[in-house]
Amino acid sequence: MSYITVQIPDPQRVNLRRVYDAIIVGSGAAGGMAAHVLTSHGLDVLLLEAGRRVDTNSELKSTEWPWEHPRRGAMPPDRHALTFNEYSIRRPPYAANAKYKHVHSYVQSWDAPDYSKNLVVDEKDHPYTGTPYAWVRSRVLGGKTNIWGRLALRMSDYEFKAASRDGYGEDWPIEYSDIAPYYDRVDLYLGISGVKENLPHVPDGLFQRPTKLNAAEARLRESLKRTGRVLTPYRAGVTTDGLKHNKYRTRCFGRGSCNRRVGGCDIHAAFDSPTGLIYPALDTGRLTLRTNATVREVLVDTNTGKARGVAFVDTETGRSYEARARVVVLAASTLETARLMLLSKSRLYPNGIGNSSGHVGHNFCEHVMGPSAKALVRDLVGKPHTLDDGRPGGFYIPRFRNLDDKRRDFIRGYGFEGSSGLGMYPENTTSTPGYGAAYKKSVRDHAGAFISLGGFGEVLARYENHVDIDPQVKDRWGIPVLRFHIEFGDNEKKMALDMGETAREMLEECGYEIVSWDADILTEGWSIHELGAARMGTDPKKSVVNEFQQSHDVRNLFVVDGSTHVSAGCQNPTWTIMALCWRSCDYLAEALRKGEL
Repeated sequence: MSYITVQIPDPQRVNLRRVYDAIIVGSGAAGGMAAHVLTSHGLDVLLLEAGRRVDTNSELKSTEWPWEHPRRGAMPPDRHALTFNEYSIRRPPYAANAKYKHVHSYVQSWDAPDYSKNLVVDEKDHPYTGTPYAWVRSRVLGGKTNIWGRLALRMSDYEFKAASRDGYGEDWPIEYSDIAPYYDRVDLYLGISGVKENLPHVPDGLFQRPTKLNAAEARLRESLKRTGRVLTPYRAGVTTDGLKHNKYRTRCFGRGSCNRRVGGCDIHAAFDSPTGLIYPALDTGRLTLRTNATVREVLVDTNTGKARGVAFVDTETGRSYEARARVVVLAASTLETARLMLLSKSRLYPNGIGNSSGHVGHNFCEHVMGPSAKALVRDLVGKPHTLDDGRPGGFYIPRFRNLDDKRRDFIRGYGFEGSSGLGMYPENTTSTPGYGAAYKKSVRDHAGAFISLGGFGEVLARYENHVDIDPQVKDRWGIPVLRFHIEFGDNEKKMALDMGETAREMLEECGYEIVSWDADILTEGWSIHELGAARMGTDPKKSVVNEFQQSHDVRNLFVVDGSTHVSAGCQNPTWTIMALCWRSCDYLAEALRKGEL
């Protein structure tokens, strides 16, 4: 059931004979934001998305109970979700020789994957090679914003100037004061819920009404105060008070299976790129949308050295086309953008467009995941249940390592996400032993009486962690695929051990009974926070773009997704990607007006 009743605007007809002001490649958080900002400046924009438009309202069905689905949310038997063992034991391409008709990334092994199976790619069509890597991709209008986890955090000078603090890597060419006004704009335009905590390393936003902590979470918050640590309600990219300027969004009213994995929000209280950014941009009359357009190359004017447009393949028919523009904006997501830049070779750019430094595809960073803990809150057993399924998130524990103190075994830090309470499908249903009436009573008594948390730690950017183009393997459309050379290092492994032990200690110190905990690391890529393959910097010999995400080599080429990150921090990157994109597109529009591009 959808609560959005307004008419979705029809895209304008694509005119491939004209020259647009800008072409944007990708329609996720960065591509949608670029479309919003550039059209607001009066530019005529062509947005190219490799996938199709999917009606998430009818797909997600957040109010459908498990027993109303023919397989209780499971995918059909001809579909398979990759497992942890497949990622860790085998090497990609993971779908090679699979007996299933369709193979999906690990996120389709989460609860009720049938509701989101059409929002992620079929690995058979989209292979990749190299070292083990859990690559989650969504080729539909809006990309991964249709299923993102919604945690919306700001970075700070603890991240932007991390190298000056501990001597590792490179500082960003910006500081917090440069991006703070754009974080504010993103908060106000898209909506964010949370509580002000006055932490310099995780700056506060312009928050709407927060989601309330439940009893177990509030007790853990009070326990952590004794150690100087903070537990704050989940800072969700969700509008809880509504947005008067956006007719495509509805405020959160806490109902349905909001945390059915993979996420998503069919009332669009949670931000997604189509309703938050693209549809309003279409309403301006200055945005042209072309779905099923898989871009394979950025085209170059050999006389000027500037980008003149892109070549793309119709995803359904396989036919090739070209589109032209005064500026090309890459927002295809970190790894796909690196792939596209490396594929865009020419006489002027033999190593790929914008790659005179040799750094495209290198300096990859992300977040390490796996360490976690789960506990039983004994005095909640048998007590009345609370309704927690409609919350967009539980809580967040910001970084506390290597702020004022300095660890000897690792640098940088980590944060925790966690939650407690009862969901539509109680988490202890399958783990509870027994059968019959006694089993049912045990499930009911213990439902909602557990609390869990898991860590997200910074993965250091290292030149040797990189991707390149496989010389032999191609995807369904005949486009060469990425080859991975990415592994976690000693710093990540030592950090993970501390993450797991600390997770257990925090729950124990609160008086909760530990059910399970570990410090094991999940496969590279598990966080879905890939960053850094075209990093920004002031030195063209060590970076790909400048502080406005403009190519050092090609002045009318901009890269506005997570690939320009210099370091990962431990904060979820979506809000930072959009704030940086807004800043860069303001700069782009002004430079275009002045004739500087």
